[in-house]
Amino acid sequence: MKVAVCNLGCKVNKYECDCIMKLLENRGFDVTPSLERADAYILNTCAVTNEAERKSRQFVTRCLRFNPSACVAVIGCASQNGADAFRAKDRVTYIAGTADKAAAALRFLEKVTDVAPLPTVYDGLSDPADDRTRAYIKVQDGCDRYCSYCLIPYLRGRSRSRDLEECVRECADVARRSREIVLTGIDLSSYGKDTGSSLAELVRALSDLDVRIRLGSLEVGAIDDGLLTALAGLKRFCPQFHLSLQSGSDAVLRKMNRRYTAEEYAVKVGEIRSVFPDAAITTDLICGFPTETEENFAESAAFLRRIGFAQVHVFGYSKRAGTVAVKFRQLSPQVVDDRVARACEVAAECKDAFLRGRTGRKLNVLVETYEDGYSIGHSEEFIKTYIPAAAEGEVTVTALRPYRDGMIAE
Repeated sequence: MKVAVCNLGCKVNKYECDCIMKLLENRGFDVTPSLERADAYILNTCAVTNEAERKSRQFVTRCLRFNPSACVAVIGCASQNGADAFRAKDRVTYIAGTADKAAAALRFLEKVTDVAPLPTVYDGLSDPADDRTRAYIKVQDGCDRYCSYCLIPYLRGRSRSRDLEECVRECADVARRSREIVLTGIDLSSYGKDTGSSLAELVRALSDLDVRIRLGSLEVGAIDDGLLTALAGLKRFCPQFHLSLQSGSDAVLRKMNRRYTAEEYAVKVGEIRSVFPDAAITTDLICGFPTETEENFAESAAFLRRIGFAQVHVFGYSKRAGTVAVKFRQLSPQVVDDRVARACEVAAECKDAFLRGRTGRKLNVLVETYEDGYSIGHSEEFIKTYIPAAAEGEVTVTALRPYRDGMIAE
């Protein structure tokens, strides 16, 4: 029996899918991560925005186009938030939320439609399917921050950390078959706060591993001397910091309940660059938050240029029922779309400046694919790199110039 396990969300979802795939493989199923013809589909869904939730619902129809008689199992944030929408769909036989996702690998052929309460302990999923290039390791779940625009704490539960020794064991095991490890979590910065540990302690425990190590998204408060020193002590740290911003306006940050100022953010970037001068700083920006004025938006645009981000993921504010921000006066879709478009232009300027600043430099690139005459992969700074020759594994190249969405190198 062939089962397609499809990730519709974040890197945490991907890790969970990889673990479910391994469980299914151990049970003798033919498993694929691709959307293709299969006898059954397991969908790990997303609800971070209205659009993500809508796409999660539509994905059921996309699966059934490949095989109208297939059974579909739905798990994750979208079904946690709106199980009824999936119960109404033909061929959806298994519905669960964010708790005990391992059960999906055991019961996906059963008739299950009840969504369990939010988990209160760390999920037991572990041992992901092999990925010889880049492996994601989930070390934390849940979130206690309750940003005013975000629904995720209500869908994932409170912050929960994985046992440190278990994290180290799995990382050591994965390091024997993957070239890069990415530590990830719903709120990675909170790792260890509920167990008396810390992200810095976890990083120090990985210092003997001879493998590229990258961190997932971080909050400003996670950056301190302890973490930076621990990262500097790794054998193969990838100096890319995805430091969540959301707005460059202090007034908007307060309404978002983000608990830092733009200046505090800039100071933390300076601390990173004092230890890792060539680090790539990437971030997320929300445009059109309900209280954002044109002046506030201009502050954000100026802040992007000031920091000199390597990449900015720009999002339009998504109204989510159940959050505090839904009670604020909303901006028109036209205003939101206009600000997203202008922010994308600024983000493109920042990325181009960052890439041009890397011209002539050596990049250590992990090759992932070969397409149209190019070996394509990512550098330690997560620069997408195009090499006009056949290559595999990790190679050192010289960056020539910006090309497509990254750099061309030789």
